[in-house]
Amino acid sequence: MTNPKDFYLAGQAFAAPALAAGLYIVATPIGNLRDITVRALETLAAVDMILCEDTRQSARLLTHYGIKTHRSALHEHNERERMGNIVDRLGEGQAIALISDAGTPLLSDPGFPLVRAVREAGFEVFAVPGASALLAALTIAGLPTDRFSFIGFLPPKQGARASMLLPLANNAETLVFYESPRRLAATLGAMVKVFGPAREAAVALELTKRFERVQRGTLAELEAFYDADETKGEAVILVAGAVPGEADAGDWEAALVKALEDQPLRAAVDEISTLFSLKRKQVYDAALALRQTKG
Repeated sequence: MTNPKDFYLAGQAFAAPALAAGLYIVATPIGNLRDITVRALETLAAVDMILCEDTRQSARLLTHYGIKTHRSALHEHNERERMGNIVDRLGEGQAIALISDAGTPLLSDPGFPLVRAVREAGFEVFAVPGASALLAALTIAGLPTDRFSFIGFLPPKQGARASMLLPLANNAETLVFYESPRRLAATLGAMVKVFGPAREAAVALELTKRFERVQRGTLAELEAFYDADETKGEAVILVAGAVPGEADAGDWEAALVKALEDQPLRAAVDEISTLFSLKRKQVYDAALALRQTKG
């Protein structure tokens, strides 16, 4: 007779050990089903309930390993209304797991409000670490990994996207973004405008899957490549940090001329002073001179 708390590896059943009550944040594979830890399997088999971003998506993984634990949907649209019930269950002594569709929960996925509520209610939260697209991309991109900033998904609208990128222009650490395939070329184009066409970067697609690939080059080269090529699979964009140095007058003045073509004076001045780490008055005076010349 099979035990409902069993999980299976290579056709062999293993009994999951009992767990302490609490919320377990469990990382799952980002593509290859074999990229799951034994501890994750034990946890998913032993808990009283698994909270899934999409129960149908998670069914593939859980069925593959013979895990029969009850699944329940927890996503951005119902997370806050479900938190009270989940906290109540923890108060009854239950062990509950949270997983996302792929990778480590809370990294551009639901879960933060729940974890905060559980902590504030005084219950334990346990990490069951594992796969992460963020870390997988960093390890193979060939860009510095000693310091990095994870930005996640950028806004889909052009103006909001540019506003989020602008303050990052002079960051010295590697920048990591997530992006959907249909917006990849547009996002790379926005990065060309803000970070400059020569900035070194990489795009990682379909990580851990059969058609995993990493394309490296300058931002301009990557924009041209993905603008011409239909892309499939979620993307991780990695951008090298800015190299410290005094801005070349010709470069920032040319950029200011271009910015003034389609922006009000104040917005253009703010953009160029931020982008090139210049004093705002210096850029403002140059912008006024340009306007007077045209007038």
